[in-house]
Amino acid sequence: MAQLLTHLDCFNKFGAPEKESAMTLWDVPTALEIGVIPKRLYCNKAMVQPLSAAFVNLIKSGCVNELKTWDGCFNIRNKRNGASPSLHSWGVAIDVNAAWNRYHAPPTLSKAFVKCFTDAGFDWGGNWSSPDGMHFQLTKETFEALT
Repeated sequence: MAQLLTHLDCFNKFGAPEKESAMTLWDVPTALEIGVIPKRLYCNKAMVQPLSAAFVNLIKSGCVNELKTWDGCFNIRNKRNGASPSLHSWGVAIDVNAAWNRYHAPPTLSKAFVKCFTDAGFDWGGNWSSPDGMHFQLTKETFEALT
């Protein structure tokens, strides 16, 4: 398995999350505003290209109908275990369908839905030993290529 993006990667690239040094208010293109895909999104600039690709994948595959809730991107906070900052602190992670994909619970997202994001440069938390099925974050490779 490839190495995951870490809070240290983000800190080394952008500094403290409170600086919001790489954040942007992205106006999602109208053609991608299908279902609950957000119209505007405050995220890291590096997320615009991969999220655009993931949204196109969702629409083309029909999996956009599985997107029930958009549960956030930017949120300065520690991970649930409290040991280190969450990647949400730098706006390089998103949560979707949180009510149906609780932390440590078996994920409910379809393989096709997940593939829409992994093909666009995201790692999925549903594959982790402690599953976080709502969570997608930039792969380390995508992060390094776009920052």
